[in-house]
Amino acid sequence: MINPIWLNTFCTLVEVNHFTRTSERLFMTQSGVSQHIKKLEQQLDCQLLERHGKQFTLTAQGQSLYQKGCKLLKEWQFLEQELHNDSPYSGEIKVQSPGSCGLKFYNQLLNLQTQHQALTIDYRFAPNESVEQAVANHNADIGFLTQAPTLSEVTSHKIGQEALLLITPAGYDSPSWQTLCKLGFIAHPDAKYHAQLLLSENYPEFEHIGQIKRTGFSNQISLILEPVSLGFGFTVMPAHAVGAFNKPELIKIHHLAKPISEAIYVCHHRNRPQAKRMHTVIDAIKTGLK
Repeated sequence: MINPIWLNTFCTLVEVNHFTRTSERLFMTQSGVSQHIKKLEQQLDCQLLERHGKQFTLTAQGQSLYQKGCKLLKEWQFLEQELHNDSPYSGEIKVQSPGSCGLKFYNQLLNLQTQHQALTIDYRFAPNESVEQAVANHNADIGFLTQAPTLSEVTSHKIGQEALLLITPAGYDSPSWQTLCKLGFIAHPDAKYHAQLLLSENYPEFEHIGQIKRTGFSNQISLILEPVSLGFGFTVMPAHAVGAFNKPELIKIHHLAKPISEAIYVCHHRNRPQAKRMHTVIDAIKTGLK
């Protein structure tokens, strides 16, 4: 077992990049810092630092230990916190999701916080890849994804699904392939993925979204349908995002012959114990999806 005190000294030294400032941060002597590093190197039987006078660089082993050691220290810290304060209705919970899910889920969690005001909700919107990375790096307690995660640090399970919808300006009924090509496509961060899922099943002519001219782009979930409402093009979006648009009379929702939905997954770090408040949040979201 790696000595956690020595490991903490090593990781702090790498972050601060200075022996004296490390000793000040940890309330130790400078010689104490050096002793911890020396003992850690002896325990692991490898050199972690290459010293250059008062400066140092990490060896390959030192770099690997720092990257993995920081994660271990966080996991130990989380475990200690949860053992001492594990209430289902109090404490901070950090949640991330793509915008389409977030438009629905955030309001649900605010309602939950209204019932349990000792619970603090920190909700951030981000693309699937960023959400997954945040969970892997312990920057989010819970992530909701519309694509299955791929990182080994992240575990997940499916909790629901969300319909994908074809949206045109108002006045278009049953748009043909030729109509879509003439309209043009309003893109967004997940547009390529959504269009591939829905259009490939309903339009034989569809091969890839590059076949249709792009007439706009927005990365703000609440603004994607604005250019559609003005007649600049069509798009494909999840139902939650469409339902939140405040000018429904200016757009047309098309339910195609072959309905397509994308899965919604909840994920958390594989090696982090789940606090009771995490279960509270997940259960609230699952209830809202029924």
